[in-house]
Amino acid sequence: MPLRPSHYPFSAIVGCDTEPMDDLGLALVLASVSPEIGGVLVRGEKGTAKSTAVRALASLLPPVEVHRGDRFSVDPADPAQESPDGPFPPGTAVESRPVRLVELPVGATEDRVLGSLHLEQALTHGQVAYEPGLLARSHRGLLYVDEVNLLHDHLVDLLLDAAATGRVTVERDGFSVEHAARFLLIGTMNPEEGELRPQLLDRFGLTVEVSAPSDPAARVEVVRRRMAYDSDAAAFTQRYGPAEKALAERIAAARDTVRRVRLSHAALLKIAQVCAAFEVDGLRADIVTARTALAHAAWEGRTSVTRADIRRAALLALPHRRRRNPFDAPGIDEELLDRVLGDEEPPPDDPEPPGGSDDPVDSGDPAPGEDGAPDTDGPEEDPSQAPNTGHDEPETSPAPPRGPEDSREPEAAQEPEESREVEADGTAPRPAAGTTVRASTPYRPRAFTVRGTGAGADGRRSRAIGTRGRRIGAEPPGRGPGGSLHLGETVKAAASRPHTGGRVGLLPRDLRVAVREGQESNLVLFCVDASGSMAARKRMGEVKTAILSLLLDAYRRRDKVGLVTFRGTRAELVLPPTRSVDTAAARLDALPAGGRTPLAEGLLEAARVLRRERLRDPRQRPLLVLVTDGRATGGRGSVGRSLEAADHVAGLGVATVVVDGESGPLRLGLAADLARRLGAEHIPVSEVSADALGDAVRERAA
Repeated sequence: MPLRPSHYPFSAIVGCDTEPMDDLGLALVLASVSPEIGGVLVRGEKGTAKSTAVRALASLLPPVEVHRGDRFSVDPADPAQESPDGPFPPGTAVESRPVRLVELPVGATEDRVLGSLHLEQALTHGQVAYEPGLLARSHRGLLYVDEVNLLHDHLVDLLLDAAATGRVTVERDGFSVEHAARFLLIGTMNPEEGELRPQLLDRFGLTVEVSAPSDPAARVEVVRRRMAYDSDAAAFTQRYGPAEKALAERIAAARDTVRRVRLSHAALLKIAQVCAAFEVDGLRADIVTARTALAHAAWEGRTSVTRADIRRAALLALPHRRRRNPFDAPGIDEELLDRVLGDEEPPPDDPEPPGGSDDPVDSGDPAPGEDGAPDTDGPEEDPSQAPNTGHDEPETSPAPPRGPEDSREPEAAQEPEESREVEADGTAPRPAAGTTVRASTPYRPRAFTVRGTGAGADGRRSRAIGTRGRRIGAEPPGRGPGGSLHLGETVKAAASRPHTGGRVGLLPRDLRVAVREGQESNLVLFCVDASGSMAARKRMGEVKTAILSLLLDAYRRRDKVGLVTFRGTRAELVLPPTRSVDTAAARLDALPAGGRTPLAEGLLEAARVLRRERLRDPRQRPLLVLVTDGRATGGRGSVGRSLEAADHVAGLGVATVVVDGESGPLRLGLAADLARRLGAEHIPVSEVSADALGDAVRERAA
């Protein structure tokens, strides 16, 4: 088998060279044995060999047979597959080529992914011709997306359509093309940079969490091998040549065996019991687990599925399907899994079950959404649509699950009565300084936007001129964010010039690209008052629930979020701007409250963060969400300093929302005064909920 010295050998990766393999190596191998599993998502911090393993995988896969000159790589042995380059007459040469590893850049355009008009043919010969895109190149190969969580929404939609149907349809610029696009989708991501949309997350058959080894000996071995590869890649690759060949032969043998592996009714029933026990959504989890168990049995050289196959399949296929909202960490309770599986092996051969057949499950059955199979997808689940119970839940209600970085302190409810102070307005007892209060169940919040029209990255919050949305005009390339060629306006610009001979010639200055109006993502910076005046249990719980709901909204709108808090004598940037809203939720959950209110310091720290982020990305417009009751008790002259700080923030011209945390019968209205000073929108915390706002409007209209 020809080796690729430019790629680090798969068998040289620590963890992929052992028996049994670690989760990363096994997931990639099983998806290669049975591509119908639906791909692999690899989650982990940077520097954990995610990309190295994926790039090394392609060299292990058997080559594919294609018609010579066929850009769409249809299978010559399958008469049902048709290529836009065909039909191919009898006797057309068939050649063998290595499996392609196609990398989809995060910043790719829609034309690059789907394909577009071949401009050279159109402009020089006047012919309408189609130039295939990345999805066409990836047919019968691997489609790799590094940092898949940063992929733009419109590219995510294209991937979802192709993964569901196995085909791509292009209707644009005067041509119509449809071609097959069945590929093994592999994505890698760092969870600290944000999470995936639920639909795309569910499309990945298997998910693996990777981290750097903690064993010093293993770390030394990783470094030693990498340095040897960098020193002499050819010699290093040759040293692992026999191991690579053996691994490739084992994958090819497993691909042949998987068609003969038997999944008995008892084993299938056990898979259904496991999926039901873990309360996964839909039936895709059952299908993927069954296919993974078949592939694992074939990989181990067995012809029937055992308990060990089901267990390993469940550990790879179920963790990411148990998440109920973006702040839940993926994972699976292995003790519960073992209890459900039991100790007995499923019988390899069962009598025919009532109403069905015990025929072997064909691992090549169509996936959900393909012809002949039900699509188990429903509409995108919006966790923010949960009932609005944030204001009425008892204090002892559990908080939503959090990520692994969650480090909660004991709830204020556990504090002894004598350690509590009394709120100044007499409304509620206040926990001692430094204690924490959890948020309740998030709700659907009001939609806050930045006024005007921006030009930031694609998102779902504020109006913007970008590459997606409705077409509102055309302009020469280079003047705006760029977009697809506007053929009609290009021809119109060329025709408006004087011509001789009756023919219209195109020049570079005639080119026009579409101008589109859509939506952008924003930087949402939370500046939260965590002082003693906000520390009353009901008040702080209500405030945290509102912020958690707004964070969930920021996740759905693809925003960047940051968190500044102020209490005692200073302000702190608790979370620098990031796309990982689940990290922000974890920091919020552990946020203590108590002490004085240094309002001026909080505003000035927020201003510093906003100025710094404006220098980093001038196109990303910020939205400042200030959560406070407006009190300033940070020392002598604190009120005057707070007003000066408010004037400074107002001078930045940043869209601002003041969420008023004041409650109780005695209200001073300081937050409303501060909002006027800032030129901001003032919202009582009780009206952050969209449902609460609707109720208030209906009451006023009655």
